Amino acid sequence: MSTALPPLPYKLIATDLDGTLLRSDDTVSARTRDALAAITAAGAAHIIVTGRAVPWTRHILDDLGYDGLAVCGQGAQVYHAGEHRLLTSVTLDRQLAGLALSKIEAEIGPLALAASRDGLDGAVLIGPGYQVQEGPLPYLPYTDPADLWSAPLNKVYIQHPGLSDDALAKVARETVGSLVDVVMAGAGVVEILPLGLTKATGLSLAARRLGLKASDTIAFGDMPNDIPMFGWAAHGVAMANAHEELKAVAHEVTASNEDDGIAVVLEQMLAARH
Repeated sequence: MSTALPPLPYKLIATDLDGTLLRSDDTVSARTRDALAAITAAGAAHIIVTGRAVPWTRHILDDLGYDGLAVCGQGAQVYHAGEHRLLTSVTLDRQLAGLALSKIEAEIGPLALAASRDGLDGAVLIGPGYQVQEGPLPYLPYTDPADLWSAPLNKVYIQHPGLSDDALAKVARETVGSLVDVVMAGAGVVEILPLGLTKATGLSLAARRLGLKASDTIAFGDMPNDIPMFGWAAHGVAMANAHEELKAVAHEVTASNEDDGIAVVLEQMLAARH
């Protein structure tokens, strides 16, 4: 006589992309794909939660055959991958962003800038001196500062010639933290966002659409921008390669993104049911 398996401890699996689900070559290993397929077959939902806006995320989701919800743009966008449709989108007040940038520059000198335009096909604009870190992703160079502000934006990226990412994020947060949010999302990626917007806000919206809540959620990440998501979820798992600030608030640390850290945890969850 067959007995029903006990329920999974978490019904929602939230995974960051870069440095977490993706390996350094932007692929997802067969082992991790299999673990995600098994956990969703067992009844859990998988939501990708990434700092990348939709245009820089869509090709990865399509390659994975992913047709669920994805939280993109650091929480700004809830995207239905199966329908190729934006469900929600939050934009950055451009006047406020301009004020924030002028205050930061008054404090530490000129910044190199980039920005992510809103929408399914919103271009990423790259200004003079900005060093692109994201690999072979499409972007549009600009030289006229007015171009930066000519269409709605999800976020502005900032770089400084003399400060580390952590130092830049810290001084920017101290200078303009009452106007905008500032996050460090990866190497060379410090972002100006709408105040109060985090991966947690986007994830909570997406979860609600699935009838799930924070207590149902296990989250995986690697960078300080994942801290709010860990604060929201019932269980936060940092990758071995994660930033120390994230490891400090994680419930556990798994193997690195190169060593199938997500699969390690999901396989344990499935094995514990038998």
